[in-house]
Amino acid sequence: MAVFGCVVSVSHTMVRALSTEIHSMEIALFRTVVPLVFLIPMLIRQSSRTGESWWRTTRPGLQLLRGLFGGASMMAWFYTLSLIPVADATALSFTVVIFAAVGAALILREKVGIRRWSAIAIGVLGTVVILRPGAQAISLGAVTAIFASITWAAAVLTVKVLSRSDSPTTIVFYSSVTFTALAIGPAAYFWTWPTWEQVVMLVSIGLLALVAQMSMTTAMRDADTTAVMPMDFTRLIWASVIGYLWFGEFPDLWTWVGGGIVFASTLYITYRESRAKQAA
Repeated sequence: MAVFGCVVSVSHTMVRALSTEIHSMEIALFRTVVPLVFLIPMLIRQSSRTGESWWRTTRPGLQLLRGLFGGASMMAWFYTLSLIPVADATALSFTVVIFAAVGAALILREKVGIRRWSAIAIGVLGTVVILRPGAQAISLGAVTAIFASITWAAAVLTVKVLSRSDSPTTIVFYSSVTFTALAIGPAAYFWTWPTWEQVVMLVSIGLLALVAQMSMTTAMRDADTTAVMPMDFTRLIWASVIGYLWFGEFPDLWTWVGGGIVFASTLYITYRESRAKQAA
């Protein structure tokens, strides 16, 4: 999971660096296409070995919805990285678990007790600490970061429903295809031909995304969620260090305090959800 935090932070820093020269929508397209190029041969090989039809789904509409939520989140996130420091965006990204918990209670009708609702309230307080709406104007980057968290939480909830009928392989395939289709239009509109140096960075962003996904999957497979999630906070540490070295940007005290509060609340929510699953 520590590897995941480092890889993701490097990838996001590269996105921020490139966004001064190439539009974030074009970067998002490369982010989706590059992993898909490697993913399809892997799926074909797996299908020939297991006989699993990874392109068949019983819920195409829900697959499309999941892809739309995920694609919207990714594009909003990349746009966020072009507007605010990586560490600030990372601190706000911890709110995904909070929005997912609220959505699970209100939409999926999952039982959420007073402890988790209290943790959600504390997480919202942490978000307010980061944004400080009375002390400073809330930036567009902060708004798009929150939007990215909300739409990604919606994508997570959709996966929860899809996993009851479709395999993880099928979900990943349709998500990748939908992400790509969603990014083509905006990328074409803002398109500028990249230099070879920029192509290397764009491909690297896609490959790092694939490595991050694999490291996260491995961590969640080999260890309990409650043991893995504390390491997710390393994303803020890595983002701060790399952002400082690359751009001279370092988060202020309020970002650290608010990010810590939000992360602590999400950690507790994850812990309670894990306990609830074990009890069931």
